[in-house]
Amino acid sequence: MSSFKQQIETDGKSKKAVVLLSGGLDSSTTLAIAHSMGYELYALSFDYGQKHRFELQAARNLAEAFGVKSHVVMSLDLSVFGGSALTSDLAVPKGRSEKQMEQSIPVTYVPARNTVFLSVAMGWAESLDASDIFLGVNAVDYSGYPDCRPEFISSFETLANLATKTGVEGTAKWRLHAPLIELTKAEIICRGKELGVDYSLTHTCYDPDSRGHACGKCDACLLRLQGFEQAGIKDPAVYQVDHST
Repeated sequence: MSSFKQQIETDGKSKKAVVLLSGGLDSSTTLAIAHSMGYELYALSFDYGQKHRFELQAARNLAEAFGVKSHVVMSLDLSVFGGSALTSDLAVPKGRSEKQMEQSIPVTYVPARNTVFLSVAMGWAESLDASDIFLGVNAVDYSGYPDCRPEFISSFETLANLATKTGVEGTAKWRLHAPLIELTKAEIICRGKELGVDYSLTHTCYDPDSRGHACGKCDACLLRLQGFEQAGIKDPAVYQVDHST
């Protein structure tokens, strides 16, 4: 994982980068990091049939806040396959302990989602003459998703250099930047605050109500709340039940 950290410290001199931007806490922090490194930003979001589509407006707001060059929201309806509580009638788990979260890959896992998203990002980046992609995956605060591990990031970077014209011709070296991969949620929040992220613009909840208010009980909400508490910062998200005390 140290190689990813080294990339973050040394790369990025007024070059183009595609940033996967969901509108959540992690992706917004990743966008801020790419911005701080001087990249010309191209943000990519997906309307993939997720229950929590409120995140797409959050992504638009964040893209505007950080002055991205272009923000594309691509429709790619993964709900036609189902297989996830985020894209089907399966219930989103609520009130789970950390121990329960660690037992198995959760039902909120969307099959091959990051592989699909990165493949699209790679295609857009190559058309932009860019070879840097940023994504906010994290392997410390447990999510249980196999496509958030360092091994996955490293393997996809190898794939990008094998599967593209620029990679084969040697005109560019593809780099996948995962700046949050070794950070706790609290560390992510603190880093984002340092870089000026307005976390009131973000959306995290997997199962919001019709107003977009967070449930406060799904895995994503619980990890977010814990992160803000450990960081000693008030969570600006609006919850269905007050979690400020």
